[in-house]
Amino acid sequence: MKRHLRNLKTLVKPYFRQIVLASVFLLILTVIEMAFPAIIRQVIDVGLKGGDQRFLIVAAGLILGLGLIKALVNFREQYLTEWIAHHVAYDLRNRLYNHIQRLSFQYHDHMPTGQLISRVIEDVRSLQSFAGHGLVELARIVILLVGIGILLFSRHPVLAAIAISPLIPMVLLTTDFGKRVGRLFLAVDNTLGELSSILQENVVGVQVVRAFAQEKYETDRFDQTNRKLFDRQITVVREWAKVMPSTIFLVTLGTILILWFGGQMAIRGEITVGELVAFNSYMLLLANPAQQLAWLVNAAGEAYAGLQRTFEILETEPDIQSPPNPIPCPVFRGEIQFERVSFRYKQSERPILRDINLKIEPNQRVAIIGATGSGKTTLVNLIPRFYDVSEGVVKIDGMDVRQMDLPSLRRQIGIVLQTSLLFSTTIRENLAYGRPDASEEEIIAAAKAAQAHEFILELPQGYDTVVGERGVTLSGGQRQRIAIGRALLMNPRILILDDSTSSVDTHTEHLIQKALSTLMEGRTTLIIAQRLSTVKKADLILVMDQGRIVEQGTHHQLLALDGLYRQIYDLQLKNQEELEDDLLTQPIDLSRVNFRSRNSLE
Repeated sequence: MKRHLRNLKTLVKPYFRQIVLASVFLLILTVIEMAFPAIIRQVIDVGLKGGDQRFLIVAAGLILGLGLIKALVNFREQYLTEWIAHHVAYDLRNRLYNHIQRLSFQYHDHMPTGQLISRVIEDVRSLQSFAGHGLVELARIVILLVGIGILLFSRHPVLAAIAISPLIPMVLLTTDFGKRVGRLFLAVDNTLGELSSILQENVVGVQVVRAFAQEKYETDRFDQTNRKLFDRQITVVREWAKVMPSTIFLVTLGTILILWFGGQMAIRGEITVGELVAFNSYMLLLANPAQQLAWLVNAAGEAYAGLQRTFEILETEPDIQSPPNPIPCPVFRGEIQFERVSFRYKQSERPILRDINLKIEPNQRVAIIGATGSGKTTLVNLIPRFYDVSEGVVKIDGMDVRQMDLPSLRRQIGIVLQTSLLFSTTIRENLAYGRPDASEEEIIAAAKAAQAHEFILELPQGYDTVVGERGVTLSGGQRQRIAIGRALLMNPRILILDDSTSSVDTHTEHLIQKALSTLMEGRTTLIIAQRLSTVKKADLILVMDQGRIVEQGTHHQLLALDGLYRQIYDLQLKNQEELEDDLLTQPIDLSRVNFRSRNSLE
């Protein structure tokens, strides 16, 4: 609890001056509210009983004046508290988003996207709601309870004790409810995160769902989690419903006790009628806030759960970050060295890479091949520190990458991933994502080099065409070419192509390879490839199997070894080579192809 209160303090600390001012406004409002019963007592005891008409006019003017002041102060107080709440939410969302950007790949590998979205949006909203209206109401209730208690006990201790006695069990009830509601809301928020994950996965994978006709399965899966969320929310409502009627009854009981015992005291002349009315007015003044106490505890529980979940992210230290005193990265020559490198994911005993020793010379083109799961992508991911080695060291130009400044390291490494992701913005902005300051000429040059310029010009708005989410409005080959252009625009010293031509046809790949052969000059290039046209031109070919480099050499050297590379070549690449030669030298004339109908095939 103390830790989370400290976390809350860090959120509101920048707005200490505004909080003090809002507290002053709140105190003024409370004093004005507490003044009304006292004025009414004087109106009854002096104005009505004494027949002083002039006093009645003065009292009416005073009530009117206080009402106007209350309206103005109330506006300023509400505006200021909501301003603070929205600023706190704004800051917290930014902190969460910025922190998520720095968390390692291993964190994102295990944290569902829907959970992150839920925490950044829904949990921050619950905190904002309580920090605005809820916290102010809670402070108001506390001030009213203390202030009215002092006033009542200073006038008539016996009647005050009778009037306030029902509030004691009400406080106990709400305290007990407050202890339970935090855990209940934490379960609700976690389930809401699960629901967000299912929704996000379904929206992203809608084509797969439709292709396999799994709409009913996905609907049932969503319904099950939605039902779990509903049940947990109803549990909160049920617990809240138990407390709320009790608070209403206890407040009503307080009024009844005042009228019964106070009425008898007034008959005996121990108190005036005005004092009795004032006592009852004070209790009525407490009635509405007291009835809201259960709601406030409910809102506080929801906010507390949100605070836990948001700071669970903020308190997660990134596994991969710059060291305390990073080495500034000079312009790389491009030498890459793996020394006895092994890697395994956290909470996994199976190594992905085992005892890798490798030296890549500057400007060398290295192709990496191997079966799925052999460790090809993991190997290249260690260079820009997407992951850190479990054992050994990765060096660039003789320097351990873990000692380098992380942003400057990654700025000199261009990457085209196997699955190209474009953002929902213009093609120009996607191309310039790594270099927002790039000129129009540089953007077009990169697009031409990636064989993307021609198809971009054919789009409705050319380079200003907005692509759909993840670039869904473009073909796979078009997305891949834009991704290649994006990497080339950075002019990196080290270029990593993770099977980057897998989504283009053979003819387009041939054009890209022609462009890349020029652009790869003067930089170290690592290529994860499945096509022979890429592999054959490499200066060095690495053959990986079960996390090890089992063979390395040129295309002809590896064929002469008659090992694993020869097997891969004979099984996969030899036929591919013959097919590619046919496609490139003898284009197919589709007008001469005899397409038979389905019926004729049958």
